[in-house]
Amino acid sequence: MSDLQEIVTPNGIQETLEIEIGGIRQVLNIRGTDRDNPILLFLHGGPGATEMPVAWTFQRPWEDYFTVVHWDQRGAGKTYRINDADAVAPTLTPDQITSDAINVIQFLEGHLDQRKVFLLGHSWGSVIGLRVAMERPDLLHAYIGMGQIIDFLENEEVGTERVIAAAETSDKADAVGGLLEILPYPDEGQLSLEKTGLQRSWSVYLGGLAAYRKDADFYFHAPRLAPTHNADDREAMNDGSLYSISNLWPQVADVSFKDVETLEVPVVQFLGRHDITTPPELTETWMADLQAPFKKQVWLEHSAHLGMIEQPGVVFMTLVNDVLPLAEAD
Repeated sequence: MSDLQEIVTPNGIQETLEIEIGGIRQVLNIRGTDRDNPILLFLHGGPGATEMPVAWTFQRPWEDYFTVVHWDQRGAGKTYRINDADAVAPTLTPDQITSDAINVIQFLEGHLDQRKVFLLGHSWGSVIGLRVAMERPDLLHAYIGMGQIIDFLENEEVGTERVIAAAETSDKADAVGGLLEILPYPDEGQLSLEKTGLQRSWSVYLGGLAAYRKDADFYFHAPRLAPTHNADDREAMNDGSLYSISNLWPQVADVSFKDVETLEVPVVQFLGRHDITTPPELTETWMADLQAPFKKQVWLEHSAHLGMIEQPGVVFMTLVNDVLPLAEAD
């Protein structure tokens, strides 16, 4: 598998780095067939759900057009593994991770001698990505959202309504009683990990994570074949996910971009038609009123929350045909 994924072009790049960002060591994986291509930094979801060990399933075609970077955020994956968790915990905040992301971009610009940067935020990563686009538009040629979160509380409220509606018409109508027991959720502006966990478990079963599927094992098991990860890395991936969401989930209830009406960078959004994890209609409504130099939304008709794997062709062609030309716009 590692030989199959090896970058062998003369000007290609394939490296995993530990760098100091925000006072701790953090891990980047960089791949591309031509280091002169624009940078595409992928911000993983979660919080703490690193997608570096899943990238082999979808990103190889991207590497002919972009230098693709995966970064294990503070508290996630390989970054979690090489730092003292107790020392990092007080710094695990959306503000700090946003600052880290900005510093990662600045590092990449120097390391790759490249000023053309695209930022793709998936799920939780879309919170960090959108914040970077707001705070430092000068660093980006475009912001790309996938499973975009616009308002955490509304996201959870609408997602729960959709899970209950899907359960009522499914072969698991008996789930409805258990789901009704978590209401109201969110409760008085608070997010409960226990309630979230129950909602998500049924959302997965009902196709809200991966469309038409009762599980997402193809996604959760993919790290077993990742050439970048050994058994210790996979254990850290799981431990870091629990650690990150435990520390960050209580902090995200106030996250909302509903009042953001203008961005100074082009915006592209991928919307999964069957996504219950991040209901796409919230992003669609927000995009309708957004003012930006360029904006485009792409409906993934046969996807839920994992569009880059569920419909890789549509995502890839959009990146090449609609996003890449933005690197030449100025």
